[in-house]
Amino acid sequence: MLDISFREALAVWWRIGLLSFGGPAGQIALMHRILVEEKRWIDEDRFLHALNYCMMLPGPEAQQLATYIGWLLHGVKGGLVAGILFIVPGAVLILLLSLLYVLLGDVSLVQGLFFGLKAAVLAIVLQALFRISQKALKNRLAWALAIGGFIALFAFNLPFPLVVLGAGLVGYLSARLSPASAAPEPAQSLSPELRPGTKTAAVGCAALWTLTVFGLLWLLGGDQVFSQLALFFSKLAVVTFGGAYAVLGYVAQQGVEHYGWLQPGEMVDGLGLAETTPGPLILVTQFVGFLAGFREYGIGGAVLAAILTTWVTFLPCFVWIFAGAPYVEKLRHHQALSKALAGITAAVVGVIANLALWFSLNVLFAERQVLEGYGLRLLLPELASINLAMLALTLVACLLLFGFKRGLFTLLGSCALLGMGWQLLVG
Repeated sequence: MLDISFREALAVWWRIGLLSFGGPAGQIALMHRILVEEKRWIDEDRFLHALNYCMMLPGPEAQQLATYIGWLLHGVKGGLVAGILFIVPGAVLILLLSLLYVLLGDVSLVQGLFFGLKAAVLAIVLQALFRISQKALKNRLAWALAIGGFIALFAFNLPFPLVVLGAGLVGYLSARLSPASAAPEPAQSLSPELRPGTKTAAVGCAALWTLTVFGLLWLLGGDQVFSQLALFFSKLAVVTFGGAYAVLGYVAQQGVEHYGWLQPGEMVDGLGLAETTPGPLILVTQFVGFLAGFREYGIGGAVLAAILTTWVTFLPCFVWIFAGAPYVEKLRHHQALSKALAGITAAVVGVIANLALWFSLNVLFAERQVLEGYGLRLLLPELASINLAMLALTLVACLLLFGFKRGLFTLLGSCALLGMGWQLLVG
């Protein structure tokens, strides 16, 4: 490993945090370009080795990759700085945009802006579904898990963690029961990559996370908004496999239908905000927390709720890296674990399909009905309530994304301008 000054690394992590647009694919590509090609601080093999480990973890893989590489370069302080700076620019911008949203959301141009962003977000979600399904669904078992995950969520409204754990269990058992697993795996002689204070850092982050959640529950009780946010997003942080899109449907359904933190269209607005800012897309959860706090306590409570949501969402990421990074090689070569994670990845395709359909129903139709019976709970649209302007704008967004292969900023900018133009025309 090269002898790199911490001050130089600090400047680079700031740069990466400010430029990390485009979701995990763009963020990983950015880090590869800067850290591997430009700075040559880490070689190709080690970069991919770290990436493979982070892809197996719950939470935003790009942020965890930054934390891991920062840990490799400068130990615990490097990991903390890299991981935090990957989050801070986007978190600050999301907070500012959330304030703008609640203060100026009734202004025509702002309404038009979010009207256009909703259409763009629908197209982006459909593209994510298409790309992930191409990579994840390579055999019959993967297809079965994807379809099963979709049906479990959309038709039976089963808990998302149950779907994820069930898919992982099926993948694990398939590895154990397959004939190829009868042969013993080759012995591993790889020793852990040691950095002073790593175990202490893992324990410290876990303690802070636990004290935050249980401290709020003890002080405020389980029915208060801050306690609900801390507990809900902490549980989410443990099962967020497959990136933000995999859990946004679950977050939206719980936030809208169970807790009443926000309205269906507001969740799509939040996703549009997160798409336009740097940092992990899962920062959309900060917008959810902000609205929950705003409706209960006003602006001051909204800011505190947003900070709390981001704290409990990302603190576990540091636990996973500091606790597991020293043993990454043994995890990578464990056959049953790899199969379990492959099962989860397949089920994630079904989860994203549920997200796409749920968003479509709530954005394209003004009225919906719930059909229940025999264990089913189906959300169906009232066809007469379709928003033709939103449908047209969504088709334009899909054409820009799939037909003309336009980038994220072109898509969002075009849809935002069209949305504002439509609002001025009809307003």
